[in-house]
Amino acid sequence: MTRVVRFHEIGGPEALRIEDIELPPPGPGEIRIRVRALGLNRAEAMFRSGIYVEEPQFPQRLGYEAAGVVETVGAKVEGFTPGDAVSVIPPLSMRRWPAYGELATFPAELVVKHPSSLSMEEAAASWMQYVTAYGGLIDVGRLTKGEFVLITAASSSVGLAAIQIANMIGAIPIATTRTSAKRQGILDAGAAHVIATEEEDLVAQVRAITGGAGARLVFDPIAGPIVDTLAEAMADGGVLLEYGLLSGAPTPFPLFQALTRSLTVRGYVYSEIVKDAGKLAAAKTFILEGLSSGALKPIITRTFPFDAIVEAHRYLESNEQMGKIVVTLD
Repeated sequence: MTRVVRFHEIGGPEALRIEDIELPPPGPGEIRIRVRALGLNRAEAMFRSGIYVEEPQFPQRLGYEAAGVVETVGAKVEGFTPGDAVSVIPPLSMRRWPAYGELATFPAELVVKHPSSLSMEEAAASWMQYVTAYGGLIDVGRLTKGEFVLITAASSSVGLAAIQIANMIGAIPIATTRTSAKRQGILDAGAAHVIATEEEDLVAQVRAITGGAGARLVFDPIAGPIVDTLAEAMADGGVLLEYGLLSGAPTPFPLFQALTRSLTVRGYVYSEIVKDAGKLAAAKTFILEGLSSGALKPIITRTFPFDAIVEAHRYLESNEQMGKIVVTLD
């Protein structure tokens, strides 16, 4: 028997329960790990609330990211032995491979031996944010040295990861946040410029920073009405990558700007990288290089013990954090 987190109905954080279940052994091509740390993601709160791309099947486990040690290796798995320190690239289905628990099973191709310089907490806080940001900026956005990239919702874990990746390749990250409250923290995290969108004119500030040209790449999880403003702040021929809908409001298509300035508006999802073996291998190489060199370093805002998973989810939904929330297990 092992302790896991499950929920039996759609609801708020209080719907989460720690329960004892019997976990089956890993199947062919799978690895079971003894979890030491979990990285929390907003997708997990959405799944629990019934507004995610997957529907729960009750009683339902959840969770995307974990780090720990290999406990059992399934058939047809090579290169891993019990006791290896590993972390997990989030799989395509949280319903099929949930992470929240003392033990968790994952596809072997998504289990990584991370650099020994990382703590378990840092390792658990790495893969979702860096793979998401890598895919948007590098694989799809083709960001290069010296280019400006506009990163919205920059205090989120993915936003901070995007700032670090931009700096890693010599690009210039322009970050946005709603108010000045998190400005210094975002600057300390590596942003070259920070714009408080409720206090400053976003378009005027971007134009001033870029010498009038605008940003060639915009990486945005907000969508909604801000899309028109973002399009105004872009360079001719620019690319607007939408990877979320945090606003919850209808999103206009900036037709006039797209027509007159040859803009591209493109949806982007994390799974584009994970479901493609070649793209996934390139992402692993890039991210492991950054983690090893220190160019990429997860920013953890707060940690909670496993027994406080409900409180951890409440904090996840508070929007007070800057960076990643981690849950630790003994």
